[in-house]
Amino acid sequence: MAVRPILRFPDPRLRQACTPVTAFDDNLRQLALDMKDTMYLAEGAGLAAIQVGEALRLFIIDPEVAGRTAEDPPLVLANPEIVWLSEEEQMGDEGCLSFPGIFVPVKRGQRARVRAQDLDGKVFEIEGEGLFARALQHENDHLSGRLLIDMVGPVKRQIIKRKMRKENEAEAT
Repeated sequence: MAVRPILRFPDPRLRQACTPVTAFDDNLRQLALDMKDTMYLAEGAGLAAIQVGEALRLFIIDPEVAGRTAEDPPLVLANPEIVWLSEEEQMGDEGCLSFPGIFVPVKRGQRARVRAQDLDGKVFEIEGEGLFARALQHENDHLSGRLLIDMVGPVKRQIIKRKMRKENEAEAT
């Protein structure tokens, strides 16, 4: 089990635009395994590679969130691209492993279709609704440096920044 530290806001690396995955090799497979171990330990529903310091267009989603069984491996999406979002929207509280303990209401498409590559580089499309669609959109946002804090107004943004600063200072001592 290889657990990597999860970057927390305001770490500037979280704002990096991620580069496409070009090598579908053992290093990529190891990164995906490390991300799985990290996500499960943190009890997350998804994790983007940038959250563990790797600026690659790659994220994983918990299999149960993706409509599979708990015994299945996480869904791995390399070089994902949202190709369709439903006009119908959903509003719900959203959390993020880079903002532990913070949940904010976010409006997302009720359904989303994503084109991506698997760990072998094979292109596939997958469509999800509800929580799965939310996870696809949330993790994809990470790949362009868009964060949970960007989804709220200025007052809530200041509250989140203050809370994260206090938590990060408390952890540093």
